[in-house]
Parts: sequence; C-alpha cells; structure tokens
Amino acid sequence: MEEQLAFWEYKTLDQMTREEWELLCDGCAKCCLHKIEDQDSGKVYFTNIACRLLDCQICRCQDYDHRSKLILDCVSLTPSLAYELQWLPKTCAYRRMAEGRGLAWWHPLVSGDSGTVCQARVSVCDRVIPESLIDLSELEDYIVYWFD
Repeated sequence: MEEQLAFWEYKTLDQMTREEWELLCDGCAKCCLHKIEDQDSGKVYFTNIACRLLDCQICRCQDYDHRSKLILDCVSLTPSLAYELQWLPKTCAYRRMAEGRGLAWWHPLVSGDSGTVCQARVSVCDRVIPESLIDLSELEDYIVYWFD
C-alpha cells in the first residue's frame, strides 16, 4: 500500500487551499505581539505585549475574521508575505515552509496535539501581557528576546 503524503509535504505555500493555509498556523501567537521597528536599521524588536484581540490564555484571536478591520496594523499573512517578511519568527510554520525547512516536531499537524506548541515553549501562552494593562508609549520597556 502506498503511503500518502500530507499536504504540507508536497505543496508550496502558493498551492495550498485556504483551509490548508489556516491549518498551517501553529497557534504560537508570536505575530500577535506588539513590535517596534528601529527606523535607522530596520531591525524589528518583539515585545511581550499582546494585541488587544489576543486571548492570552489560549493564544487565539478573539475576532479572527474581523481582525484586520479592528486592528489597522494587523498583517493578514499571504504566501508572498511569508517569503518576504523578515520579522516572522524563525519558528513560524509559514516562514519555515517558505525557507524549505518543513514543519517542526511540535507543530500540531506533525504531533497530532495542539499542546506540543506550549510544551516546546514556542507559544506565547502565559508569557505575555495584554496591551490594556500598559501604557503603549512605553513599549520599549517590554522588549523580549525569548521568542526565537
């Protein structure tokens, strides 16, 4: 009997259906953290401050379908952006696929368990602060280096 490959093992990001694309997200929520870009160098720094729509306990957007309308700087990731955005974390499934690295062992599609993202300490669950609890003008005080 012939073994069937999973869609992420033979499709490029551009070839995936919308459903497959959504399944590729590992749910780490790193992209939901506020970021600061150094205007001189272009370097992007992540903070441990979560977007107001992120449920910090389960690492899911509370209004995913409308997030781009509610959060004006929310990036709706596309295959072309996955190849271009250098700030995507190295652990991001979309970045890994774009770079030809495949999915990590902890990815729910590989492990069969959504909990492995937290077990591998890749997720931001219970590691971030909701933006409502801080003064956003002080974001520099919340830069972190633990996510990559």
